[in-house]
Amino acid sequence: MNQALVTKYPVTDRVKMALATTLRGCEELIPHDEWLQKLAKSEATGVPLRVKLGLDPTAPDIHVGHTVVLNKMRQLQDLGHTVIFLIGDFTSLIGDPSGRNTTRPPLTPEQIKVNAETYRAQADKILDPAKTELRYNSEWSEPLGATGMIKLASHYTVARMMERNDFNDRFKAGTPISVHEFLYPLMQGYDSVALKSDLELGGTDQKFNLLMGRHLQQEYGQEPQCILTMPLLEGLDGIEKMSKSKNNYIGISEDANTMFAKVLSISDVLMWKWYTLLSFKSEADIAALKAEVEGGRNPKDAKVALAKEITARFHSAAAADAAEQDFINRSKGGVPDEIPEVSLTGAPMGIGALLKAAGLAPSGSEATRLIDGGGVRVDSSVVSDKALKLAAGTYVLQVGKRKFARVTLA
Repeated sequence: MNQALVTKYPVTDRVKMALATTLRGCEELIPHDEWLQKLAKSEATGVPLRVKLGLDPTAPDIHVGHTVVLNKMRQLQDLGHTVIFLIGDFTSLIGDPSGRNTTRPPLTPEQIKVNAETYRAQADKILDPAKTELRYNSEWSEPLGATGMIKLASHYTVARMMERNDFNDRFKAGTPISVHEFLYPLMQGYDSVALKSDLELGGTDQKFNLLMGRHLQQEYGQEPQCILTMPLLEGLDGIEKMSKSKNNYIGISEDANTMFAKVLSISDVLMWKWYTLLSFKSEADIAALKAEVEGGRNPKDAKVALAKEITARFHSAAAADAAEQDFINRSKGGVPDEIPEVSLTGAPMGIGALLKAAGLAPSGSEATRLIDGGGVRVDSSVVSDKALKLAAGTYVLQVGKRKFARVTLA
């Protein structure tokens, strides 16, 4: 550690707290001592640090796995630092090769524009929009031109580029690597130069690109940024990284009831990692809650609290309360507050035909199978008679735990 700098800018209790906030749940902080020095200097001078996160708008939706780094940004934002939410509209034209064994197809400008608008709206659910610097890397990347791109490329060697695992593996396997793919880490690194960032965040799969930013800042005569990598969040299955392709995700735009129920579906073990990476509760509060569970408290209580916190963040506290009640109603066989209303004619009508007409069964034979399995209720009573006919009136039909309809039969 640079003792002279630490003496000039003392490590106060507030600085130590900021360091602890930075380290919470992180995979790696590089270099640790330099970040401590930056925090101490910021505290002493009152000048906030510039914290950067870049996301390429490669898909229209963000899931809670993406929010791990956004949550960290919010924590640093709450400490008074400047957070920069960078949308990689230019780098998306290249395609990030990180972790790829094939060339990633670049997006069209039209796709990027649509996705970027969605990203911005969804990020505002986590970051404070009034305190967030929103930038697009086309601002400085497009004006570079051919001359600027050549100059930028002169600051890094092919040998260093080939140290990157995915490039090295593809080269050894004889898998093609397009020259334009080398431009991606260079352009992401140049973002840090353009923004004069003090800290850049990313997933563990972004480490090479983040270090590129640090290197290029030094090449351009700037104080190099520190980098903070965050773990990749396991999805609902507790095994694979959260991903839409694995269908183990929670989209932050999903309805409150679905979001709440999905959080409750995770394992008791995975719950604590989700608390660390997704909750805004203090580490002390989480440790106390974990101690209570280990002391005999039902772990479901902790999971419900997490589900309500996450649901409230993307909807509202009232929506989280309603989602909890909806889950309780479904679990007890009760009726949710809001269910589809269906009006039918043809009374009296057989139960099988009624289930099909109400959209609760795809066919009469499937309706019969559901009745045989004890999965059909009319006004909370289990139906056992496949020949049951219902007269004119209003009934609440239920199939399984989650499918309901209020049917008015005339």
